Amino acid sequence: MTDPLHQELLALAQEAAYKAGALLRDGRPADLAVAATKSSPIDVVTEMDIAAEKLITDLISEQRPDDGFLGEEGASVTGTSGVRWVIDPLDGTVNYLYGLPTWSVSIAAELHGETVAGVVAVPMRGETFHAVLGGGAWATGAWEGERRLACRPAAPLEQALVSTGFNYVTEVRAHQADVAQKLIPLLRDIRRGGSAAVDLCDVAAGRLDGYYERGLNPWDLAAGDLIAREAGALTGGRPGERPARDLAIAGTPGVFEPLQRLLEDFGAWHD
Repeated sequence: MTDPLHQELLALAQEAAYKAGALLRDGRPADLAVAATKSSPIDVVTEMDIAAEKLITDLISEQRPDDGFLGEEGASVTGTSGVRWVIDPLDGTVNYLYGLPTWSVSIAAELHGETVAGVVAVPMRGETFHAVLGGGAWATGAWEGERRLACRPAAPLEQALVSTGFNYVTEVRAHQADVAQKLIPLLRDIRRGGSAAVDLCDVAAGRLDGYYERGLNPWDLAAGDLIAREAGALTGGRPGERPARDLAIAGTPGVFEPLQRLLEDFGAWHD
């Protein structure tokens, strides 16, 4: 039996993610403009990122005015309720800018610092993933009703399909490419989707055996990390650490530890 508050937070996250996803899908202008840059000139923020975050924070604030926020596009409110919403209104901005389908809306609710509910909506796939702490991971899509998610059965690392991402800072990307080059001969193959939240949900759904990336922020992984864990995947960062900016890893129980060891050996967490 999950906590009623967790369910309340999940329902609100689902409503906000659905409405933001619809705004982004249906409101994308043909002449989509780049509003600013983030970490480098090729790491963009569009006018639609900003509009989607405002929609989400306004909707949640109307119903829960005492909650805090941490959002990619600038939302930062401390709050007094013990609940903080961690929001990526558009994860996969470059995909969205180019008209590629792999982008998502990611919303997580933390209670006293622990993630207790998470939603990742992937509008162009027609899929939404969600989880509450201790309640399993679930998805809706082209199939009928909700489907409970479970990560793939354990496979040897050499048969693992693993996804990753690349930073927008040139020097960091060059090092990440070197790490990927060392990994490729040891795996089935590597994919690069462009949305950390979607990659984490694909681990949960059994579409990937593993995922790793350096340089993620809390809003990139908060919801997806919970969904992956609730589907039976293991997540972490460097050995003994939680997922963090240095390194975030998710994988099936048979893949996570050997992948983590290789990434440590290859120095995936530094330039």
